[in-house]
Amino acid sequence: MAARACILGCLGPQLTPEESAYFRDADPWGFIIFARNIETPDQVRALTSELRETVGRNAPILIDQEGGRVARFRAPHWREWDPALDFATAYGENAEQAMYLRGRMIAEDLHSVGVDVNCTPMLDVATADSHDIILNRCYGDDPETVAENGRALSNGQLDGGVLSIIKHIPGHGRADLDSHHDLPQLDTPLEELQATDFVPFRRLNDLPMAMTAHITYTAIDPDTCATLSPKAISTIRNDIGFDGLLMTDDLSMKALGGTFEERTERALSAGCDIILHCNGERAEMDPILANTPKLTGHSAARASAALDQRFTPEPFDRTAAEAELKSLLKDAANV
Repeated sequence: MAARACILGCLGPQLTPEESAYFRDADPWGFIIFARNIETPDQVRALTSELRETVGRNAPILIDQEGGRVARFRAPHWREWDPALDFATAYGENAEQAMYLRGRMIAEDLHSVGVDVNCTPMLDVATADSHDIILNRCYGDDPETVAENGRALSNGQLDGGVLSIIKHIPGHGRADLDSHHDLPQLDTPLEELQATDFVPFRRLNDLPMAMTAHITYTAIDPDTCATLSPKAISTIRNDIGFDGLLMTDDLSMKALGGTFEERTERALSAGCDIILHCNGERAEMDPILANTPKLTGHSAARASAALDQRFTPEPFDRTAAEAELKSLLKDAANV
């Protein structure tokens, strides 16, 4: 039987009996975990197994493990990473290989505890207007560099058995507001968006999954946030050429107005394949689930194609990877 077209979060480090029953009935396509769900590697391993048991299949389990400020796995149990922009800048001409190693090492951390999808690479291009919530999470300030670094990181993750989600399509770098709290509006001409912001997403449009930006692009649809806009989704599909599984950013974010019923219906009607809801709050999930159908048609095919790329990675020499990172950094400093 087809899963429901949504990804849901849970409240704590273990499922309550009520949550287990809820997810069993809801049958979401996947789950996402956050810092509130994480204590130790063994505990996360038990939680990911428990989540999959509720739906009776090898459901994808997502995380935001970018490094820097947006990292759910932290010391002392996991390696800490510099923000992506600082990291790429420090490695200079060696940034691509360093980003590959970063992706491969992050993937090892995730895969070892049952997490098989990471909400990276972030392909937003840093600009002078970028809000602090975005700026140092970017991979560079020109489209080609962002694309190269994003490809390297995603290759590293895939080699480590972890799928990537490109975000925030069609581009969040110009936004000067935090979409967790406000709805950014960009008045950039379409030709400029096509020549800059869209470029990294076009370069990586073969990746299996993408996450929308909660932004209004007046050149595309002046009246509607991209996540809820058929015109913006058409741009993602036809102009950028992304034909993978398209999920919303978190429906709880305050950039979106209206009820959760309305948000869900509008996102799916606009052309999103999957609804993402993160906080695990039953009062919000109920109306979302009431308006989210089972995965069918093209959406089901895209979901299946994405999961078909999962595999068990080859053994990995982490000590050698750490040594290579140090060598690459030293070489960059001597240039």
